[in-house]
Amino acid sequence: MRSIFLSLALWAGCCSTWAANPQALRLSHDAEALRVDGKLDEAAWLRAPLFDQFVQYQPEDKKPAAWRTTVQILVTHDALIFGIRAYDPAPELIRAPLKRRDTVARDQDFVSVVLDPVGHRRSAQFARVSAAGVVGDGMFTAEDDGEDFAPDFEVEAAAQRLSDGYSVELRWPLAALRYPYSEGLPWRLMVVRNIPRQEANTLNVSAPLTKEALSFIAELQPIEGLGDMVEQVRERSFLSVRPELTLRRREDSEPGRPSTSKRESNFGAELKWRPRADWVIDAVLNPDFSQVELDAPQLSGNTRFALSLPEKRPFFLESTDVVGQTKADDQGQNRSLAAFYSRAITDPDWGVRSTWRGASADATALSLHDAGGGQVLRPHAYGTDSFAQPRDSQASFARGRMQVSGLNLGLLASDRNYGQGQYNRVAGSDFSWSASDVDRVRGHLLLSNTRTHLDPDAAGANPAAEQGHHLWLGWRRRTEQWNTEFNVEDVGPRFANDNGFVSQAGYRRGSLHLIRRLSQDSLAPLGEWSRFPTYELELDFKLAQASTVKDELHGVPGGELIERRVQPGFWIATARNTGIWGHLGLDQLRAKTGGRLHEPRTLTLGFESNPHPILAFVSAELEWGRRLDVEADRLGRGANFWMLAKLRVPMPAGLGLEVEQQWSEGFVNGANSGRSFTDKYRQTLAVLHWSARDSLRLIAQSTHFQRQGEVGLEASAFSGRHTSLMYQHRVGLARVFSLGMTRFDDSPSRKRSTEIFAKAQVAWQP
Repeated sequence: MRSIFLSLALWAGCCSTWAANPQALRLSHDAEALRVDGKLDEAAWLRAPLFDQFVQYQPEDKKPAAWRTTVQILVTHDALIFGIRAYDPAPELIRAPLKRRDTVARDQDFVSVVLDPVGHRRSAQFARVSAAGVVGDGMFTAEDDGEDFAPDFEVEAAAQRLSDGYSVELRWPLAALRYPYSEGLPWRLMVVRNIPRQEANTLNVSAPLTKEALSFIAELQPIEGLGDMVEQVRERSFLSVRPELTLRRREDSEPGRPSTSKRESNFGAELKWRPRADWVIDAVLNPDFSQVELDAPQLSGNTRFALSLPEKRPFFLESTDVVGQTKADDQGQNRSLAAFYSRAITDPDWGVRSTWRGASADATALSLHDAGGGQVLRPHAYGTDSFAQPRDSQASFARGRMQVSGLNLGLLASDRNYGQGQYNRVAGSDFSWSASDVDRVRGHLLLSNTRTHLDPDAAGANPAAEQGHHLWLGWRRRTEQWNTEFNVEDVGPRFANDNGFVSQAGYRRGSLHLIRRLSQDSLAPLGEWSRFPTYELELDFKLAQASTVKDELHGVPGGELIERRVQPGFWIATARNTGIWGHLGLDQLRAKTGGRLHEPRTLTLGFESNPHPILAFVSAELEWGRRLDVEADRLGRGANFWMLAKLRVPMPAGLGLEVEQQWSEGFVNGANSGRSFTDKYRQTLAVLHWSARDSLRLIAQSTHFQRQGEVGLEASAFSGRHTSLMYQHRVGLARVFSLGMTRFDDSPSRKRSTEIFAKAQVAWQP
């Protein structure tokens, strides 16, 4: 008890003396040159103010940081430069493997700079730098308290290993920051340090952040000492042009048909122009997105609804904080703005977008010409129909937001024009209201108007326009002991959004998620019993129910129960950054309209951990019990297993080897003997680094689905293999050269495609 009071007293004392916000030192234009090498040995660092008030955020908040971390900030005419010293009493235990960009995770020692130049703490740019100098960057958004590693910024970073820890230099160009032209709030900052060790993973922060905060960026602190720097550079214009050249040779073969060979070259370019601080113009011409890093495969044989994929193409990432990103929960339902899903754009010929950020409002607008080749999805209550995308279409989208105190209001419009009188249009409004320090209310209403003729077998060449709506309201409350989330949805059967993502339509749904966080006092006996420290224990309860809205097109009556989910569960955080979770599935599910309401009974258990410097990360989840076979419309004993393991293999001469293995398999037993279906995938990723700029990457993945024949169902099987080998030389975002080979094999068609490619991108700044 005494130790608890002592910790609280130290925390209260720390917070009461938190007046020392981070201070920056302005350098003159003729100041000494600063080389970003991680050494912090220039004279300017001796004069820069030093900030070292860090506290622990994980595994236990409200505690002073045990190890010292210092932060210094220099300001030049065109950049912020951060110097960070991470002291370590056992520097030989520092985990600093060579990795790919944006893979700096909790299994490595790193420092992170979280920066909000707007000052409202609604979103923030971040850059992580590992002790090996590897960079991971992206955006935090407060509304969903999530981080997105997809955006990349023109930052320069280096790290230096020392006898008592390590040091990092991070140069953040002002051209890569987005802030209002006038009336902006002070720039805000938080520095994060991650310390992975066998006994515990510790996350220290430079702000008084606690786990009761509504978001990770809720306590960012003002940066002092910037003076009139913002005013001096707000008129400055920045222009970057990235031409790219891709050469490829492709061969296709299929039994019974002559092989084909094709050579082609593709020249494209991306442009980014910031005429002043609050405006950014992006343009793209004939881009080659074919070599975007492979997405992880997903099980799909027993899935009724469409699956969303993360975006990785740079053109679409400038204004993700303004647009809002689609995010699905563990039932596959959208819990965020479903208005724009950039993966719906498959092969753009050209595109342009404009983004504006003001002190109390922001907006973005884009328009692209898509050459087609993808799919158009039309969801309904029990599944999703897919049609071939028309050859050409014009995709346009605009969204604006205004902030008034704790209320954010947004308007949006979306248009997908296929020509010949075919279109899909969506308009609507969304809002987010911080009702108190612990309460947030969100919602949106989208209205669609659609006239398309996608099904070649359907009669009628000029279909009538169809209207639909998508209504969602959500409330979230987070306190020290309780985390509560409540959502209601109403989606019309004819709602469509061809520029967005909608996995299901024609339903009404309500859901409640309760989380009870137990106190540290109640966790002490559990830690003594298990011989492992228990940092957090949460008991949670999920309740959801969905029913149909009348849909004459698919013969669905109104008020039919689709699902009722009742899922009590738990989550435990313990040593080595280990999380253990589980829940019972006491659900009711219907596979098709008029079908039987099934009662599957499942047990789900999972864990994740950073167990060892070599086995840096492992995560696995198993669902077992009576599962629903959607296509066969019946229950059967079955399981679904997923595992991810990341290895960091020690190598001589400064080389680095990272290996990631994914494996997933799902099945349901048949009415007789054997499995009714088996759905599985494997993926092996191996990357050999021989410098921070040069790497060789191998990806080998396979998918397989097989279903036994039974009454009413035909036997089917298909499989595919994809192999990719690529060498890449990367100098930040400025210069990238790639040379590689990919190969696809499909079964039972026995189709084979082999492609050899070379791609070069060089950034030019006048």
